[in-house]
Order: sequence, then structure tokens, then C-alpha cells
Amino acid sequence: MVNRHRGEIEAVLHGKSYRLCVTLGSLAELEHAFGEDDMLAVAERFEAGRIAARDAIRMIGAGLRGGGYEIGDDCVASMRAEGGAAGFVDIVARLLAATFTSASGGEGSDPLGERTLAD
Repeated sequence: MVNRHRGEIEAVLHGKSYRLCVTLGSLAELEHAFGEDDMLAVAERFEAGRIAARDAIRMIGAGLRGGGYEIGDDCVASMRAEGGAAGFVDIVARLLAATFTSASGGEGSDPLGERTLAD
């Protein structure tokens, strides 16, 4: 069972249910993979609503590893999602929202200083 307060989501990949979570370590992994200097730059990379397949692979892979699975990006690249490409985009969008916004939605709950992916 996922815990939204910890930024977790559930996704079905290759017919199996997984718990995904972007941890501080997996954020550092994404910063390095994308050549970005900080977490905000990673979030801004996806704000425009455009996502490359390799970005989705990296993001989903980081979420799986943050969720405790030892799954490399090469394995993620061969997985299937319900809904095809749109299913992968949905997983990335939900993972980003869970990572960069608070589940409580209360005042002061935005870790990006009142910036969200919708801003």
C-alpha cells in the first residue's frame, strides 16, 4: 500500500504492481542524469509538458529504485505500461506531483517555495 505522505505512488508495469517513490538519493541520480544543478531544475525540466522517452525511463527507474526495487533503466526500457506511451506519461506525471507537492496541501506544504508543476 502506498503512502502519499511519503510521496509514493502505485504503478502497474509489465503486469505487476509497484510502489514508486523519488527519494533524495534518486533525486540526486536524476540531477546527474539530466545534467541539472538542483531539484528545482529537475522539476522545471518537466513543466513544459514535453517528455522524452529516455526522461520517462530515468524518472520511472529512479522511482522504482526509490521504492526499494533493484531495477536498472535498461529493464525499465523493456517494460510495458497500461495505455502504452500515455500510460508512461501518466506514471511520470503522478510521480512528479507526489515528489514536488505535499499530500496534505496545507499552508507551507509546498517544498518548492509555492511553486508547483502547475505554476
